[in-house]
Order: sequence, then C-alpha cells, then structure tokens
Amino acid sequence: MGASRSTPTKGEVTRHAVLDAAIARFGRDGYRSTSLADIARAAGVGQTVPYAYYPSKEALFFAAVDEDAAGVIREGVSSILEDPRATDWQESLIFTLLDAVEHHPLARRLLAGLEPEVTVRVLDTPALTDLRKACAERLRADQAAGWVRRDIDPAAIANGLVTVILSLLMSVVQLGREAAATYAGDVGVLLQAALGPLPGRRR
Repeated sequence: MGASRSTPTKGEVTRHAVLDAAIARFGRDGYRSTSLADIARAAGVGQTVPYAYYPSKEALFFAAVDEDAAGVIREGVSSILEDPRATDWQESLIFTLLDAVEHHPLARRLLAGLEPEVTVRVLDTPALTDLRKACAERLRADQAAGWVRRDIDPAAIANGLVTVILSLLMSVVQLGREAAATYAGDVGVLLQAALGPLPGRRR
C-alpha cells in the first residue's frame, strides 16, 4: 500500500527545511551577507543539497521571499474569510497584516527597504496576487449583500486597496509601529466612506 498523499516525502521535508532556513538567514543577515553554505548549515544538510532544489542563491532567495510573503498574506486572507458578515473587514485586514509582518523576517526586511535591488519584487509576489483576488471576491459578495456600492469595479478597488495596505506596511516597518499604525484606523474609515453601503440600505 502506498504512502498517504498527505505525508511529505523525504525530499519535500528537506526542501522545506532549506527554505525555512533561507527565510531566517536572509531575513536576519540579508542577501549579500548570506551564502548557500550558511543556509545549508542552518538547515542541517550538506553544502550542496540546496542546489538539488534551487539552481542558484538568487533562485532560493526569490523562493524564500515568495514563501514568507505568502505566510503574511495567508493570515490576512483568513481574517477576510472568517466572518462573511463583517462589514469592517478592510480595517481588520490591515491590522492582521501589521501583526503578521512582525514574525515574518524576510518580508519585514524587504518592506524595510533593506534589499533595495529586489524591493520592487514585492509587488509581483504570487501572494499579493492571491490577496487582490480575495479582496475582489469579498467586495463582490459585499455588493451582493448591499454593503458596498454597486457602481464600483471590485477588481480595481481591490488593486487599490492592496496598494494602500502595502504602503502602510512599509511605513510601519520603516517608521515604527507606534508612529504609523495609528493611521490604520483612519484608512479603514476612508475605505468605508469611499465604498459605502448603498443609499437607503442599512448594514
């Protein structure tokens, strides 16, 4: 009888160990100061093992960026989906992501601008694409429920919302949580005013 499909193979376990070590080391020391040998030691594998899964240090770095960003976004998306009746999910999403960034070192490093050569890549991570889609879907659901105006394009608003949130995250990381997180609530108020319930409809 074959192994359960839910049971990771030895290769998958090793790849995840390398990726987790890469997130931690790149997040702590940065791309230039981290070698594949450093990551292999941290993962507890031979120095050539990372090459079995990633063709270069750059490829591993980008995979680590995508994985750590995905961890942040997963927490945010779950906050959207937990309560479909909530009408203030945009503000909840902001605070959830602010909290998540605190324990995702590589995502935090990029948001801090400490990897300027690749900071722009944050905009193209698969996780952000997923977040835009999730926000658009939630906006469509809110339109159907009468909580959001029907004359807006959910996809366009979702793109704008994610851009605003990303800018806020960068501000918090670079200026400090107390200096910038104060405005998260104001952003939520702004979004509620812009999206608004339909005239004559109660939430």
